[in-house]
Amino acid sequence: MATDRLSMIFAALADPTRRAILARLTEGEATVGELAEPFDISLPAVSRHLKVLEAAGLISRTRSAQWRSSRLEAGPLREATAWMEDYRRFWDESFDRLDAHLKRTLARNEENHHD
Repeated sequence: MATDRLSMIFAALADPTRRAILARLTEGEATVGELAEPFDISLPAVSRHLKVLEAAGLISRTRSAQWRSSRLEAGPLREATAWMEDYRRFWDESFDRLDAHLKRTLARNEENHHD
């Protein structure tokens, strides 16, 4: 199992249920019961998802009396986005070069057909 922070973040984000939980937490803190409502899974299963999100630093959990609520922590998402940004730039530059090449090729083809 990967233990570096970025691997833990991406592993946590790989699961659609965990992504849906994060999306719900953008609206504000929620209890396990509130987070479990839209899913057809048990409360212990939701708790396991929350533990993965917490280990990745994507959420923080607080306890107040018998209630435990979870809150979104955006810092790790920023880390993942920053890592992906380098690759987005690479692809943007690659597509720009491909676009320029195609334009040159089309222009040459048009010149050859007019001769």
